[in-house]
Amino acid sequence: MEDRSDLYDVDTTNAPPPWEDPQHLCLEDQDDVECLRRKIKYYFMNPCEKYHARGRKPWKLILQIIKIAIITIQLVSFGLSNQMVVTFKEENLMTFKHLFLKDYADGGMDSYAVYRQADVYDHIDYIIKQYGHLLNITVGNHAYEKKGDFYTPLSVCQDFYRNGTIYPGNDTFEIDAHVETECFEVYPMYNPSLQETLPHFELHFKRLLSVKVTFVLKAINLQTVRHRELPDCYDFTVIITFNNQVHSGRIKVDLENDVDINECRDWKVAGASARNIYLTVLFDCLIILTCITSLALCTRSVINGIQLQFAYTLYSQNRCGQKVPWSDRLEFVNGWYILIIASDTLTIVGSILKLQIQSKVLTNYDLCSIFLGIGTMFVWTGVIRYMGYFRKYNILILTLRAAFPNVIRFICCAGIIYLSYCFCGWVVLGPYHEKFRTLNTVSECLFSLINGDDMYPTFKNMKQKSSLVWVFSRVYLYSFVSLFIYMILSLFITIITDTYDTIKQQQLSGIPTSELQTFMSVCQDLPNSGMYRLEENSCFLNCCVTRCRKHQETHQERLTSEA
Repeated sequence: MEDRSDLYDVDTTNAPPPWEDPQHLCLEDQDDVECLRRKIKYYFMNPCEKYHARGRKPWKLILQIIKIAIITIQLVSFGLSNQMVVTFKEENLMTFKHLFLKDYADGGMDSYAVYRQADVYDHIDYIIKQYGHLLNITVGNHAYEKKGDFYTPLSVCQDFYRNGTIYPGNDTFEIDAHVETECFEVYPMYNPSLQETLPHFELHFKRLLSVKVTFVLKAINLQTVRHRELPDCYDFTVIITFNNQVHSGRIKVDLENDVDINECRDWKVAGASARNIYLTVLFDCLIILTCITSLALCTRSVINGIQLQFAYTLYSQNRCGQKVPWSDRLEFVNGWYILIIASDTLTIVGSILKLQIQSKVLTNYDLCSIFLGIGTMFVWTGVIRYMGYFRKYNILILTLRAAFPNVIRFICCAGIIYLSYCFCGWVVLGPYHEKFRTLNTVSECLFSLINGDDMYPTFKNMKQKSSLVWVFSRVYLYSFVSLFIYMILSLFITIITDTYDTIKQQQLSGIPTSELQTFMSVCQDLPNSGMYRLEENSCFLNCCVTRCRKHQETHQERLTSEA
């Protein structure tokens, strides 16, 4: 996957390879072979060696260094802006809970519920009153939404079964599963109340599924002014839900909001100008152009490698009668260039989304942050490529690449066992342990157990309502911990260790480990020998391909004539 500067720095073997047989090669053919060998050797050189070989400046290396700097600056800038947006959303959500939920305490949403019919009416009445007095009680810059000259009303909707007759005492019921919805609207007034605004409002508790109170509030995020950014205008669609779908006598209450970010219509900030906005847009455009240039250069290098691989494959098949293995073919496909191409693509898309966010065409900060974050991660990961030019650092990269196929196979087998434990724990322990209520939480709990985290609370929090399930939980947890920590995890480490030892032995021996390395090892021309400058502008690669094709055609004609 990575560039290998030591691929050609190896000793030659005693037995001559097929392409060294003088009976098969004339003088002109030997020149073509040396030409191809030197070309391949030059392809696997590092930027410093290529500079000594042909005087070619490492433009891609310089461009990658510049790109890392500017992309990191862009990511930090966007991260700070995104953090202000998320903070404003979360604090407004907490404000709405304190304003509209009666007797709400911080962190109490999991246990926040009502149990009496009168409490349900009181909570709805409290929401309506708080909504009507909002401008007098809030310490923020909240306001009602207006459409034309009228305020947007608050809506109260209840979902219930169409008909139903339920007699738990007689163990009889009759229910119509069709769900109906009944809604009422309340406009902001000075002293509103549920009885005044909705005198005929009645909840059908026997058939009730849920009650939703929905309203829209507007606010302006002024904290961006301190960071020399123009404030945004927010529309908060607040939804308060009374959930009675379980029909257990406990109605859960939840509050959530949907946020829309818009550009403010008319704004004026004393001492501020649009210069910072223009500079930010210009900086994003510079990043897009840099990534496009990097993308073009890396794509060209990948294409050159594929063409060179085609020439080497054609030569080996026609001249030597050998089929090139896929491991040697993949050597020509530089995985680091593929990683840079992916990084450039993600960064270009993320930068375009960022420009749309700044112009308020798009408000999805999360999608933009994913593209920019992954792109930056790939850029920094690509730095390892240049660390691999040093032999002591290169062993890490070689070990990761060599162990990757075995690691994938191992993970597939271990993943099957892991999934079996997830499904079993979810079905059996889910009703008795909160960490096993969903498949997602089960997977997170078991993964934390593999890392030795939160182990004692997992054992302790198991409810002892069923002795059989309690005994099963002990067998389940002990067997999982023993299997994955003491056996599977140890085998996983062994795979990495064995691969590391193998790579280390290969580097110490200096013996070519593939036909491609043996082919290149014959060329003893150093980067500063001047031999590579003579072929810089030649078209020998096409000549080699052409000669190989001619040789194949001649061979086929000879076989035809003999037949």
